[in-house]
Amino acid sequence: MGTFRFFELRHSGLIVVALAAFGLASCADTRGGPIPYDVSDFGVPDSPSTTALASTYKIAPMDTLAIKVFGLEKISGDYQVDLLGNVAMPLIGDVAAADLTPSQFDDLLTQEYSQKYLENPDISVGIKASAGRIVTVDGSVQRAGSFPVGGPMTLMQAVALAGGVDDRANAHRVAIFRTIDGKRQAAAFDLVSIRHGEMQDPPVYAGDIVVVDGSSIKDAQRKIFQSFPLLTVFRPFIL
Repeated sequence: MGTFRFFELRHSGLIVVALAAFGLASCADTRGGPIPYDVSDFGVPDSPSTTALASTYKIAPMDTLAIKVFGLEKISGDYQVDLLGNVAMPLIGDVAAADLTPSQFDDLLTQEYSQKYLENPDISVGIKASAGRIVTVDGSVQRAGSFPVGGPMTLMQAVALAGGVDDRANAHRVAIFRTIDGKRQAAAFDLVSIRHGEMQDPPVYAGDIVVVDGSSIKDAQRKIFQSFPLLTVFRPFIL
């Protein structure tokens, strides 16, 4: 099958940048983009914790946080960490949360709010849902979202959980983003070839993020895509 290539993403926040290069390379219904195809063995992801989350747990993209600001119910609530690793907070905007413990993010929010808006704010941060126990499906699908992984799952099954691809999808270009040995990696797959039996339907694991290419790109994601120098993002290596 030739030489296989992966792309290593050294920071979890860079995953959206990878999506940018994946999605912006072309909107045509063809293969393409810098993420490698025909990877013979994508590798098994790091095992998620099956026990209660420890105090040293580090926040990851797509985690859901329960944030409480004492005395301010309008700010308190559940917030999802986006693919860049940020949390959009009222008044102060995006705050980087990925790779911080809940306690560290608590301290950061306290600092941000006290600098501009609140005097000695009392803030608590907890993990409501860990992305390490779900698979996230995004892009040109009918119902993008996060879904629990209760057993073996394949790429086709993960896309089916999201209602399948929509009418603006490029099913020839579907990316799986995965953490292996503590590093974010990505590989591309062709759903059309998989359906025809020409390519193996790869396994999908808890913690994976699946993105279907197409023209159904959210405005917020498009702005993120356009804000990064894509040519400096990737570090390819050969297996």
